[in-house]
Amino acid sequence: MSKIEIVVVGSYNHDVSLFVEKLPEPGETCLSLGRLEAAGGKGSNQAIQAALCGASTAMVAAVGQDGAGDEALTLWAKAGVDTRGVARLGEHGTGLALIMVESLGENAIVVDSGANAQLSPDHVQAAAELIAGARLVIAQLETPVAATVKAFELARAAGAATLLNAAPAPEAIDAGLLALTDFLVVNEIEGKALSGHETAVAIGETLLGRVGKAVIVTLGAEGAMLFERDRPPHKKGSAKVEVVDTTGAGDSFTGAFGARWIETGDAPSALAWGLAAGALACTGKGAAASYAARDRVAALAGG
Repeated sequence: MSKIEIVVVGSYNHDVSLFVEKLPEPGETCLSLGRLEAAGGKGSNQAIQAALCGASTAMVAAVGQDGAGDEALTLWAKAGVDTRGVARLGEHGTGLALIMVESLGENAIVVDSGANAQLSPDHVQAAAELIAGARLVIAQLETPVAATVKAFELARAAGAATLLNAAPAPEAIDAGLLALTDFLVVNEIEGKALSGHETAVAIGETLLGRVGKAVIVTLGAEGAMLFERDRPPHKKGSAKVEVVDTTGAGDSFTGAFGARWIETGDAPSALAWGLAAGALACTGKGAAASYAARDRVAALAGG
């Protein structure tokens, strides 16, 4: 078995997407224009995109002893994602996400965490060998912070880099978790929640002082900004594509960024790959089902 380069500690959800003309107002009922059931969850999405970009990737996650959990394992096996770190929980169902997608591609999402909320430091410790051999450990905020802290502690002890995608937007975050974070990826909403600032520049410069290596602020259709110590901020625009569905685009960015960074060690190159993958993810329906393989990402990123 090949050496694992990226370990993703995170969530899996069974996604149910409903396509609507416009997102309903409070108290409003509207009819769906169609339905799509697919795999989702920020952790799973990021792992699949990293694997599609050529990184040897493993998941550390919790799913139920149910049909959706079976689907998760089948999906990861097909994508080439190692599942030795995945726990099956009989007393909790697999996570579920209900997504409403309007005609212009914007979305609103409600998540029932299920087994994701039960991922524990003990589950992470059971995957310590995977983490110790990795070059990068990625996590988000859809699973308990205690599990992520444990994973990042193990990563630091082994000399692996850490990447935190601080999503969904937190009301507050453990300062100890940020201290264990090398790369922090946030959008403007998440960045404001963490920094108290409105602009990407203020967000990036403030948060850079709290992490080890770099902060990336994603800007939707406008691209992203990279903040590294001893370098000026680097902004790159996103490719113009025909947007069908933005679901999972941010996860695609993170997975591709991580895969390119472990290959090159160059954050600007990783930024370009993240933006290319995120743009391509917007051209199809669903999350991981819309993700592009390495050759398409590389072509759009310019190599």
